[in-house]
Amino acid sequence: MSQPIRVPASWTHEGLVLARRHDGGVSDVAGDPCIVWDETLPGWRMFLFFDPPGCGEAVCRSSTSVGSGQWTFLGPLSFTNPHDMINGGLHKPTIVTIADYPHRAAKVEGRYWLLAVTRPPKQIQRAWSERLAGPWTLEKEALIPIGSPMDFDGKHADAVTGVFFPERDEFLYFYMGYPCAAQPLQPTSPHGSSQGAASHRLGEKTVRKLGVILPPHSQPGHWASGWVGGLQLLPGAEHRWLGLLNASPTAVDPTNPALWSEEPAPSLGGFAWCDEEWPIKNWHWFPDPLERIEDIPKEAVLNGEQTNLWRHYLLRLDTGRLALFYNSGSYGQEQLYWKLGVP
Repeated sequence: MSQPIRVPASWTHEGLVLARRHDGGVSDVAGDPCIVWDETLPGWRMFLFFDPPGCGEAVCRSSTSVGSGQWTFLGPLSFTNPHDMINGGLHKPTIVTIADYPHRAAKVEGRYWLLAVTRPPKQIQRAWSERLAGPWTLEKEALIPIGSPMDFDGKHADAVTGVFFPERDEFLYFYMGYPCAAQPLQPTSPHGSSQGAASHRLGEKTVRKLGVILPPHSQPGHWASGWVGGLQLLPGAEHRWLGLLNASPTAVDPTNPALWSEEPAPSLGGFAWCDEEWPIKNWHWFPDPLERIEDIPKEAVLNGEQTNLWRHYLLRLDTGRLALFYNSGSYGQEQLYWKLGVP
């Protein structure tokens, strides 16, 4: 197992990592990163939501200096069969990692595995490559399709991450499910998204949906009582597993037709924990988020951090420092920032 993560008591804002395009489009986003070590560089390879077109990559050739000015954006991901993208496009790419080594890409049966989200209605599609640099070959069918109209994922399956458990020969996928219908077990936000899971054993053709593992918190006003976003699985120090997520205290209003209404502000980052070896049940929320919008320092606000703190990704460096990446800004106009913590 890699060195377990101990959550720092505080973080320092370190500034902008990657800027958005600023080309005047409806959506110009740089964020939702997944970062793994690529021995062929050698260095870090980042897969990120870079819109347009939706799937981008960047590299950093230093093992310890990962902040502003260290990343080179390489452009969009390359696919051998882009015509097989479900609904004509993909975004929010992420790499399947090894469960106990969260920054090591899992090479299973000689292949690396990439997950991404289709255009609405959102589903999860998978691709493979023998190299982290690609090109990637898409599987034609959805890996995780949307559920039935009454299910927690009846509207969308979004914000996926994947880990491989070598001792089980099994993939475990975490994803954000949006409901079409009110969910009876979500009293604070019946239409809010939940964190779901699905498993996939080697040799099996289809995944098995495992249902909701983290619904919106039942306490009104809790930082995660409105809706729940993507999860990064990390080996923990005080608990067997940590889940780094983004969530919101704001309930979803199903009568609001705006796109952003599926994830109303503010989006906040924070942790949940689980002591099960197979982390598909008994998850518990931390009581407080990492930071609230009103607590963002003035200097960071002037640098563009505002409104939302989106998809968080934690990277442990060889120095023992923890680098926390996240996108911030108004909806559809986010840029990638980072913070630094010391265990």
